[in-house]
Amino acid sequence: MLQGKVLVAQGGGPTAVINQSLVGVVLEGRKFESSDRIYGARHGVSGIVNEDFVDLTQETTDHLERIAATPCAALGSTRDKPDLAYCQEIFKVLKAHEIGTFFYLGGNDSSDTMRILSEEAQKDGYGLTCIHVPKTIDNDLMVNDHTPGFPSAARFVASAFAGINLDNEALEGVYVGVVMGRHAGFLTAAAALGRTFPDDGPHLIYLPERDFDMEQFLGDVKSVYDRLGRCVIAVSEGIHDASGEAMMTKLADKVERDAHGNVQLSGTGALADLLTGAIRDKLGIKRVRGDTFGYLQRSFLGCVSDVDQREAREVGEKAVQYANAGNSTGTVTIHRVGNYATDYQLRPLTDVAGKTKVMDLSMISKSGNDVTQEFLDYGTPLLGSGMLTPARPRANPVAKILGA
Repeated sequence: MLQGKVLVAQGGGPTAVINQSLVGVVLEGRKFESSDRIYGARHGVSGIVNEDFVDLTQETTDHLERIAATPCAALGSTRDKPDLAYCQEIFKVLKAHEIGTFFYLGGNDSSDTMRILSEEAQKDGYGLTCIHVPKTIDNDLMVNDHTPGFPSAARFVASAFAGINLDNEALEGVYVGVVMGRHAGFLTAAAALGRTFPDDGPHLIYLPERDFDMEQFLGDVKSVYDRLGRCVIAVSEGIHDASGEAMMTKLADKVERDAHGNVQLSGTGALADLLTGAIRDKLGIKRVRGDTFGYLQRSFLGCVSDVDQREAREVGEKAVQYANAGNSTGTVTIHRVGNYATDYQLRPLTDVAGKTKVMDLSMISKSGNDVTQEFLDYGTPLLGSGMLTPARPRANPVAKILGA
């Protein structure tokens, strides 16, 4: 059961629903008298080592519910990826504050942090329960059918491309939209979920699960443009060539890297500029535009999936229930039942820690530039209710009088 003080923290990129999981942990945890206090760590593990805690036991239920409905990470987050030495510092603080249960809301790296902490507690003989609560818009956690945060981000991407398609239909040209996804293309693939009519865009979708070839890309664009007089394209930021080299590094004169040495894919419009420039120069098409969605996808206030909200709340609640049932460690996972319901399990941290799930090739067209019906069936229920369906005038042409 829950014992002593409980600590909850948020790590990695924010999402539209991570606060639902936070509030799920707090409200479910407050039901059990065996827990003394429930603390929140500001800015994830970096806040723990700095002992930057807030007492969430004192928050009113009404205020917590308002926080739950607010996108982004209310406690603040961190990009720190703790190694053993870092985790040992975390463990010292947890012991000093008599933390008996730690819930960490995050993705792959956060689950690995929990794995290391759990092992340290076992070696020390300290009774620490470590439960990982899943979240990531990339949808790349192993075992899970999908992860909280992805459905809302997918709803944003689908809605954005539906609007882009209408714009492109009104003023014809070529549009390239670059979407987050270094290794997993789920979020970019979600652009297809906004289609209504057979000729709707995105007409081409390029994902990191398939090698990218510039000549083939230009040929695809020309084919669509010649047929429709326009073309909408969705591209994952992590597309790479056959050697595995990111197109950003291959095409750009200069690339930025983050604190961990990874090529900086988000927060820059370079890939969109490079691809639109190639289309303009090689194909001679004048009206070519491009955007990089960047952080807009993560916590957009007006585009949240009610399915995502419900499931994010439930994984927080289930984490507490699993801890109270006597489980000392694990990660909460989401599993699809029928069409459409979900079930939850507690799986070993090693099932997800430091691993990355990518799209199954059966979800990607053989041509490598679109998704299959399998993906559409997978993604559509996640978008939630209230998705707008565009309409267009019916074809009732009036005969010409003055000429052909």
